[in-house]
Amino acid sequence: MSKTLQAIKGMNDILPDESPAWQTIEDAARVIFEQYGYRFMRTPVVEFTPLFVRGIGEATDVVEKEMYTFEDKLSNESLTLRPEGTAGIVRAAIEHNLTYGKSERLWTTGAMFRHEKPQKGRYRQFYQLDVEALNFAGPDIDAEHIVMLGRLWKALGIEKAVRLKINSIGDIGDRTKYRETLVQYFSRHQEKLDEDSQRRLTVNPLRILDSKNPSMQTMIENAPRMLDLLNEDARAHFETLQTLLTHAGIAFEIDTRLVRGLDYYNRTVFEWVTDQLGSQGTVAGGGRYDGLFQQLGGKPVPACGFAAGIERLVLLLNEVNPTKPKAPLAYVVSQGVAAKVAAWRLAETLRDAGHTIVLNADGGNFKSQLKKADACLARLALILGDDELARQEVTVKWLREEDRAAHPEQEKVDLHVLGDWLNKI
Repeated sequence: MSKTLQAIKGMNDILPDESPAWQTIEDAARVIFEQYGYRFMRTPVVEFTPLFVRGIGEATDVVEKEMYTFEDKLSNESLTLRPEGTAGIVRAAIEHNLTYGKSERLWTTGAMFRHEKPQKGRYRQFYQLDVEALNFAGPDIDAEHIVMLGRLWKALGIEKAVRLKINSIGDIGDRTKYRETLVQYFSRHQEKLDEDSQRRLTVNPLRILDSKNPSMQTMIENAPRMLDLLNEDARAHFETLQTLLTHAGIAFEIDTRLVRGLDYYNRTVFEWVTDQLGSQGTVAGGGRYDGLFQQLGGKPVPACGFAAGIERLVLLLNEVNPTKPKAPLAYVVSQGVAAKVAAWRLAETLRDAGHTIVLNADGGNFKSQLKKADACLARLALILGDDELARQEVTVKWLREEDRAAHPEQEKVDLHVLGDWLNKI
């Protein structure tokens, strides 16, 4: 007997009972992003590997350890499943001249891929909301992204479960100077560095600040701060951001160890975090990446963006504000050849009027059909038999307990006014 096929570990099915939370998040995001003038776009799931090596950084964990990279059999080119969304959007903007003489507010959503150990809230195929503002240089767009996420949290009812961390990692010159300072500092404490940090010391010392190794936390806390080395423009940018957030009523914490894991960031970096998901506490993060266009072969374009992990938001939403399953208004039950034809027409007419209607399929007696109606969580059953058809009426049976307390268990409603009757309830 052949082995039963299963999904790849870390690449999960999203089953119908789980989907309401996903739809709640995606629907709220779509409304809010469009309120702020962001337009939707899609990019390919597969890109040429150099896009991510040049964009994200060769010495990052993503490029070194986590990318799904393979050789295309036809072209012999190296291809990669996208591990994040920003590089692809910037590539598209360069390729299609999206920022020629203008700015763009864009958003997308879709699957990303990273080859890492699957755990709760961290998967090999995962989904993100991704927002990018291209050709904006000021801190007002950084603030807009943070405030926009704050509005999303309120819409989802999770605003009390998240908090905001911000930092500035300066410009390229600041980071070069800071890198040298960090190398000197950590070299003096080299015996305390774990194996991963020993490697990062020579290739990407800023990432040591992001280490979660408990034995290194005191040493990291005492490390030099990037904020002390900012140039005048970067410092003014960060101070204006703080002023804008304060005026918007957004509470924040300055976390001098926050650097984000990708090399393209500069100046503003931020994360929205929660204490309710264990070690996977970051639900959204982003910042400014003014040099990425040039890194990918384009002209200089200032930009800012963020990504929010949908799986983690689903976990948090289910923890804090569970989403009720979406249910149809009515389930149409019928018996008899003529009644079944009439039931089909009735269901289509009610759908035309905007109602969510499920029509019984595969027959069955009234009792079995009503069980199906109850199981799909419909609010009421519309019963149409030969007797009802002869009288041009439908029997309405209330299925939910809260409705049965306020209505007769069954009512007769004229077929010709059923649409209006449903509108009233």
